[in-house]
This record gives sequence, structure tokens and C-alpha cells, in this order.
Amino acid sequence: MTITAFNPLIVTKDAEATIALFEALGFERRHKKTGINETIESVRMRYTGEDGKVFHVDIAAAPVPQDMTAIRMNVRDFEEAKKMLEEKGFKNAQGEKITETGSSKATMMISPSGFGISVGEHIRKED
Repeated sequence: MTITAFNPLIVTKDAEATIALFEALGFERRHKKTGINETIESVRMRYTGEDGKVFHVDIAAAPVPQDMTAIRMNVRDFEEAKKMLEEKGFKNAQGEKITETGSSKATMMISPSGFGISVGEHIRKED
């Protein structure tokens, strides 16, 4: 399995306050994706330290009862990653649904203990 991105994902109903906190820490808004499952909006943030090290955090606005912190993992082969997680006991939080936006496909996978990994694949133009 090829992982192309791996970073924290914060899912919250108050995304602007969370984004403002990370901006105060020096992160910048880099990319915004709207209309995910009609109600979810995601912002990718980036911090570049004085030493050149780069860190990312994604913040998703969603109608959730409480904030959730998970891992966002982009892969080259969505089906391969989903299958591997299922073999480890993870379940698709959306049941059988996979979110497809035209440029990506993804879903939140939940471990038996409640840990979440949002696994996704960007659809590349050369595919």
C-alpha cells in the first residue's frame, strides 16, 4: 500500500474557531473542499517551521455531536487500503457508502476501539 499523505484530521461543528486557533499557531489555510456529502467542508492547513519542516492538519466542518480527532490517510489504491483496514476490524462509518467527489473517493473507517482513519484516494488525471 502506498500512502501519499498522513496527518491529523479534526472533525467539528465549529470549524472556524478551530481554524482560528491553528492560524494563531502559525498555520495557513492551503486548500478548501466544499460540498462533501452535501454538508461537510474541509480545510487543509500548513505550517512551515524556521527549520523548513512542514506540518499539516485538516479541519472538517460537519454536523457532529462532539469533536472527533482522527487520522487522514491518502493512498494510491483506496480499495486496497479499505480492505486492509477491514481485515484489522475497522468498519465504514457510512455503512456501505463511499464518498465520491469527482476528484477523490473516501470514507471514515472506525476501529473496534473507536479510533478513526479517514482513508481517501485522489483521482489523478493520468489514471
